Amino acid sequence: MPAPGFSSSKSEKKGVGVKQQRRDPYEVLNVPRNASDQEIKTAYRKLALKYHPDKNANDPTAADIFKEVTYSYNILSNPEKRHQYDTAGFEAIESESQELELDLSSLSTVNTMFAALFSKLGVPIKTTVSATVLEEALNGSVTISPLQLGQPLFRKVEKQCAHFYAVEIAEKEAEMGLVCRVHSTEKSKFKLLYFEQEGNGGLSLALQEDSVRTGKVTSAGMFFLCFPVFRFVPSNTIALNKDPDAAFFKKLDGFQPCEINELKAGTHIFAVYGDNFFKSVNYTIEVMCAEPFSTETEELRDVEAKILTKRVELSKFETEYREVLTQFTDMTSRYAQEMQAIDELLKEWNTIHASYTTICPLKRNSSNRKTRASSKRSTKAEEHQTKERKPGNRSKKKKWFNIHIKTEKKRHC
Repeated sequence: MPAPGFSSSKSEKKGVGVKQQRRDPYEVLNVPRNASDQEIKTAYRKLALKYHPDKNANDPTAADIFKEVTYSYNILSNPEKRHQYDTAGFEAIESESQELELDLSSLSTVNTMFAALFSKLGVPIKTTVSATVLEEALNGSVTISPLQLGQPLFRKVEKQCAHFYAVEIAEKEAEMGLVCRVHSTEKSKFKLLYFEQEGNGGLSLALQEDSVRTGKVTSAGMFFLCFPVFRFVPSNTIALNKDPDAAFFKKLDGFQPCEINELKAGTHIFAVYGDNFFKSVNYTIEVMCAEPFSTETEELRDVEAKILTKRVELSKFETEYREVLTQFTDMTSRYAQEMQAIDELLKEWNTIHASYTTICPLKRNSSNRKTRASSKRSTKAEEHQTKERKPGNRSKKKKWFNIHIKTEKKRHC
């Protein structure tokens, strides 16, 4: 899946809606199925260097092969994704969670600005070492500066460039262990690299540590303590983000052993790679014997053993937790069903119970009308009977022919 703000290849545009046949990642990287992490990483770097678009500008198929190699490496370099693929193939892997490593040196100014913007907004932009730097190292054409044990060195490296250092260690330092650390007080991004020397005099990248920001300082370190040292690569897939339980139980899966745990007496090559988007990196590098860190070494060994024990315990606890969670989910579902059934029964009971005490509105209105009509008729009958019972009503009534007329008597003369 292309990173936000970056265009995809023409082959992807033509293949929209068509499911392309993908090759086995082991076949793509030409490694056996039981290959170690170091063998997978070495095979990837050689193929990535061979098919990098910058080196094959006139070959349109090189870009597709480079993307296929990168996609295969993203699967096999991640223990969890590798286990998923070995178990159920590509269907078990979420394609949208695959993170492609960007070579900033091959991006245009506009795309670099987009990458810097998204990184500023909190979107993780994973970068890789420039193919030009890796090619020059493989050809043995890089400048290597000597670095004395216990003497810190302050320098400035340009973006997408690297400074190489040679460190000589004796048998005593090799037995006691070695620590290499780099820090920058300007919150700059960089990579600490360790190269192995090839037979033809070239250098191949073996270890890489990205800088981590702590407050206003970014730092990175490598420890060669003559016993298995682990590094923690937190999982950040979409599936884990959607499932908090899975994120918890898979949290320690990113605790993986480093490929190289001890260095033999002789010359060893380290490098600091500038990983800023636009500006150079001011840094301080120091390589020292691990003898002064004897207390820290024992504490590290002890806490790593505890983490490994806890990872085994967590795996067993996950099985128990899933079983109890299933039972809890069933009980919760039954609880909701029982509650609904009880509510429905009580509702039905209330309806039936109310039919005994509630009068229907239509019957009540008709009975009221009948009661009022009968009361009116009885009232009129009573009034009529009362009038008939009263005596002297007719004699008291004056008639017109009973009018008394007064006349004067004539006097006789």
